[in-house]
Amino acid sequence: MNIHEYQAKSLLAQYGVTVPKGQVAFNVEQAMAAARDLGGPVWVVKAQIHAGGRGKGGGVKVVDSLEKVEQAASEILGMRLVTHQTGPAGKEVKRIYIEDGCDIACELYLGMLVDRASSRVTVIASTEGGMEIEEVAASAPEKIIKAAIDPAIGLQPFHARKLAFGLGLTDNQVRSAIAFLSAMYKAFTELDASMVEINPLVVTGDGELLALDAKMNFDSNGLFRHPQVEELRDLDEEDPAEVEASEHELNYIKLDGSIGCMVNGAGLAMATMDIIELYGSSPANFLDVGGGATAERVTAAFKIILSDPNVKGILVNIFGGIMRCDVIAEGIVAAAKEVVLDVPLVVRLEGTNVEQGKAILADSGLPIVSADNLGDAAEKVVKIVKSGKSIFGGEAA
Repeated sequence: MNIHEYQAKSLLAQYGVTVPKGQVAFNVEQAMAAARDLGGPVWVVKAQIHAGGRGKGGGVKVVDSLEKVEQAASEILGMRLVTHQTGPAGKEVKRIYIEDGCDIACELYLGMLVDRASSRVTVIASTEGGMEIEEVAASAPEKIIKAAIDPAIGLQPFHARKLAFGLGLTDNQVRSAIAFLSAMYKAFTELDASMVEINPLVVTGDGELLALDAKMNFDSNGLFRHPQVEELRDLDEEDPAEVEASEHELNYIKLDGSIGCMVNGAGLAMATMDIIELYGSSPANFLDVGGGATAERVTAAFKIILSDPNVKGILVNIFGGIMRCDVIAEGIVAAAKEVVLDVPLVVRLEGTNVEQGKAILADSGLPIVSADNLGDAAEKVVKIVKSGKSIFGGEAA
């Protein structure tokens, strides 16, 4: 789960991470009240969306008067902000953050994430603050410093000193960095975060360390332990289909292809997407119905796939272990009868109650194409979609 910058800063500040003062605003009047409360003389008006690159897209403005705060707030609120992370459609800005300006002496990068290779929380730091860390890794990898933290001992002062010296910090700045990193690590581990990124981390003219920007992602599997974090979820920033899927306990991620996928099991879902690519097309989604899905959940999954106008064909790939093939078949038939099924549907079933499942599909009266194995299923659905011919007669949708 992702949250907004102002929410991330609020959480981090509770653990002792130093952040500039700021207030969120949902309209111009609230923005002006926040600016007066902060006092100035310099303010930063920031669009709050779940995407990076806001400044380059015109979503961050530094101003030096209340009149300019009002103007910036009016321009940013309601704008469709397009960045390299939003895609060409962009995102509508529904809230802004009014923050104190600060005297920036230098900008650094600081991040924490779970490194799957080492199974440890890893701190990444760089002197190239303000840049995407991927760009730094490609153009100047020698400027990236890493420290893998043993979970048995946690982040220790020697870790922080290594990173601070690598960033060129000196004297009191090193002591501040130890406190900053310790607080950041505590927030990361206690809140079940999957990533914390401070970019930029700034050193002010007075030598103070401040998180000028902050991004936090959380492990959704751990949210049940943190209702205060789960309350920060902004559904407006998420794909409506993904929101609906979460309500039905479905694992769904929208992609850019044309072949809708419904699969049980994350590994099998990944293999299904790969084999669709192998046969010359692209998946429209990742959708794992899970091992204990009901017919109702399968029906919901089918409807979510069909709600995507880019879907030109559907591939259902079920290996019934815990999940029974007849339950899947019942869900497919129920969904197909409730919605207008106007795209080719190819189904591969194998495993528990497979014969019953195939019989349900055969007796449904629906034009469903059966497949013997995964390769056969992928080849058939890609071929039908590329031919432009519908199994319902006439041209495909």
